[in-house]
Amino acid sequence: MMRELTQQDKDVYLEMTGEFYASDAVVHDIPKEHCEATFEELMRSDQYAKAYILEEEGKTAGYVLLSKTFSQEAGGLVLWVEELYLRPEFQGKGLGSKVLMQMDQLLGKQVRRLRLETEPDNERARDLYCRLGYSALPYLQMIKEG
Repeated sequence: MMRELTQQDKDVYLEMTGEFYASDAVVHDIPKEHCEATFEELMRSDQYAKAYILEEEGKTAGYVLLSKTFSQEAGGLVLWVEELYLRPEFQGKGLGSKVLMQMDQLLGKQVRRLRLETEPDNERARDLYCRLGYSALPYLQMIKEG
């Protein structure tokens, strides 16, 4: 269902980031060149970020883009879901919940705090994260202590 992004995924990743930034869930626009630069950075190193392609029913269902940092305040690794996109035909079927639960299992004890970024008016996403144990912080962030 969830696999790490590879060089062969470039076209579908760029297609989906275009869909994501054109959706109602995002209030700002990102030029295609920025998405291409992000992809190239993901292929060079996973020091700051990592991405996964989501597959369901033999189709590309979406992607998740992670960023990470080490924080003394949090006492270790802080990871945040910077972008989680599900194509419209896969929304509302519980796939977002499955992805976030799989991320919790995948990351295990190495992560001290998970942080999710959402647009302030994206109540659907914020409700999903709250149901999965994340706490809302002011403006864009939600956290889940490890």
